[in-house]
Amino acid sequence: MPRVTVGDIARAHGAALRERCVLSYAQLAVLRDLERCRTAALGGHLYVCDSCGHGVPMYNSCRNRHCPTCQGIEQRRWLARRSQTILPVPYFHGVFTLPAELRPLAAMHREQIFTLMFEAASKTVLMLSRDPKRLGGTPALTMVLHTWTRELTFHPHVHAIVSAGALSPEGKWLAARQDYLFPVKVMARLFRRLFREGLLQAVEKGALTIPASIENLVRRALFETKWHVYVKAPFDGAQHVFNYLGRYTHRVGLANSRIRSMDERGVTFTTKNGKTCTLEPVEFLRRFLLHVLPKGFHKIRHYGLCSSHHVAAGTSENIRQLLGVSEPQREPESDTPVVNAVDDASTPESLNECLLALTGSEIRRCPRCEHGRLLPTALDTQWPARREDSS
Repeated sequence: MPRVTVGDIARAHGAALRERCVLSYAQLAVLRDLERCRTAALGGHLYVCDSCGHGVPMYNSCRNRHCPTCQGIEQRRWLARRSQTILPVPYFHGVFTLPAELRPLAAMHREQIFTLMFEAASKTVLMLSRDPKRLGGTPALTMVLHTWTRELTFHPHVHAIVSAGALSPEGKWLAARQDYLFPVKVMARLFRRLFREGLLQAVEKGALTIPASIENLVRRALFETKWHVYVKAPFDGAQHVFNYLGRYTHRVGLANSRIRSMDERGVTFTTKNGKTCTLEPVEFLRRFLLHVLPKGFHKIRHYGLCSSHHVAAGTSENIRQLLGVSEPQREPESDTPVVNAVDDASTPESLNECLLALTGSEIRRCPRCEHGRLLPTALDTQWPARREDSS
């Protein structure tokens, strides 16, 4: 049975969603791209086997960053680019969560609140790392914004991977304890204070407004609510960092692999610990579109030794020399599946190599005879007629 994708659900129920819900321009654009992805609406090519004449139509992708079908290849290319900056040290995994009382405000002012989350979380890690009583140096830090739960509800939080060590001002590598980074209560209080200061400054400057209906909620969250920050045990080296990044960096909402079925009961998808959730199709699409990011917003950001300044200066190479490791670790094979992955005539050959690594199969190999090679032709070619003529 063919796997159901978010695009299939959008094509089947997108019209009903438009009738029942008020969508923003950005959400409408994403919905349109999901409906058109890998369909004749975007054009494509007919791939004909040079051995048996079998033809396979392949349509172009929408390449929207919110489309689960299109992100596997870009994810692998991004990882390849970052492989040169991953340090051969353990990494901690931290999560900075926005309190529930502030979610309505985040939904109204997405770009401003998400930016404040990045700024407060990154400053929290860098300030504590540079404290001489703690690490006393600058760590490598990469952060990824997520806005969803496993059930697709709105839940903004920032994932952070932090090197278990830092570079001192004197150029020495200061290793952290393998079971401890910073006290999470200290991190949570500092995160709240930095976020509160940034939010109040934005309100004072008129960059955002707090509606009177939620003013008490916001005030309670900023001054009374205990914020939650936790840090997991460290990753065991760069390979595990890649495994984490591969799962989290290029995903919005959920992966197609989590969708189990679409039938008269609704859309069923996996959540956690083997459980599933079933939603009415329009509600599923509404929740999915809750996580459309503001145009041009960067959901992956790098700080400290991962910042562009240190990358350009070759700091990672210097640290590898300090640690006695001359070459960066190779990128591990990703287990992230690519659904309906195709390419067009303008795509470089490296795409085929990406797909071979991701899927374990050669997409240009003929599925019928299994030894011929699929060659692109114009999609409107009279291929069926030519087959009849040749027979």
